[in-house]
Amino acid sequence: MKKISAVLDGLKFSEATMKYAIRMAADTNALLTGVFPEGYLYHSFHLFDMVGNQGISKVKLKHLLEKDQATRHNAIAIFKEQCKRMEVDCVIHNDKTFPLEDLIKESIYSDLLMIGAHETMNNINEAAPTTFIDNVLSETQCPVMVVPSKYQDIQKVVLLYDGSPSSVFAVKMFNYLLPLLRDLETEVIYVSGEDNPKDLPENKLIREFIRCHCPLAKYIILSGDPDEQIVAYLKNGKLNPLVVLGAYQRGVVSRWFRSSMADKLISQLAVPLFITHYR
Repeated sequence: MKKISAVLDGLKFSEATMKYAIRMAADTNALLTGVFPEGYLYHSFHLFDMVGNQGISKVKLKHLLEKDQATRHNAIAIFKEQCKRMEVDCVIHNDKTFPLEDLIKESIYSDLLMIGAHETMNNINEAAPTTFIDNVLSETQCPVMVVPSKYQDIQKVVLLYDGSPSSVFAVKMFNYLLPLLRDLETEVIYVSGEDNPKDLPENKLIREFIRCHCPLAKYIILSGDPDEQIVAYLKNGKLNPLVVLGAYQRGVVSRWFRSSMADKLISQLAVPLFITHYR
């Protein structure tokens, strides 16, 4: 991997996203782009904060805008200083247009986009996954790592497999971009709707493929509802995992009928997710 783009809100700066990004860039010797979007209408304050005795106060507005700008500059300074301390080559992109459009463009020219699960790029708080995260995941042009609000070292890798080409493609992209994590304990999880599942779909092919990349991988075969079984299994784990999955096909209509597994994992678990499109 040569280039990581880390999405950071200068007004609600996520140290966890910064730490994940810097650690990943340091381990892979990649260029780290700190993307600090500034939407036209995004400020930390609300309308009533600008109101004085005679309506909207230009003095108050000027003070609030200057305070926001100082906050953003401070976040960028912290990011640069931490990159320097870890000897990570970094650049700053500070576009001031429309955050979603800027990030989609960034993803075209990045190997990996990294973003916090709670990012909104506005002053409204939402439960994860936020509307902004949903939109980024549905439109991104490169793999995305969605990270929790608290940093934890990645201790093992979990590959979610359901027999679909998208789940295999996710494993491919993970191994191409992050071969450094191959030495970690690795599990392949498959959930069957059958009461007594015997083996994986395309068992011979998938085991042959996994063996080429992760020869010591363990296979976990579960039965029941995939959403429930995977969440329950991961909640009971003792090591901090990175979960790899294919999700968010670009046809938005298909997501009206079935929630993405990524949504379930983001909302119920505080673990980093490596998510890819298949087509």
